[in-house]
Amino acid sequence: MAATLDTIFSALADPTRRAILTMLLEDDMAVTDVAEPFRMSLAAISKHLAVLADAGLIAQEKRGRVKWCKLEPDALRAASIWMRGFGQFDPLDLDDFERFLQAELSDPPADGMP
Repeated sequence: MAATLDTIFSALADPTRRAILTMLLEDDMAVTDVAEPFRMSLAAISKHLAVLADAGLIAQEKRGRVKWCKLEPDALRAASIWMRGFGQFDPLDLDDFERFLQAELSDPPADGMP
């Protein structure tokens, strides 16, 4: 699972790839349509698409002469489950923590020992 998470998070680390995923939320798109809003070559977009496909975040298929991309929404499930694990902890109130430490460090021990 770690290798899969590494691949997914690596793919998501790039803002261009995140923008592509957002575009594909709407509908399947031809590669040329995906490339249109970006200021980069079709070859560069194809490399981004290959990274997304390798991570399982999108699927590509050829329909006639046109290569289409579609979002694979289940691919983010493993990453989502992993991230939800961190939501189980209450946020730490640093002011309360600081008051606790001051109280613990300033009170003499209960048994009278230094």
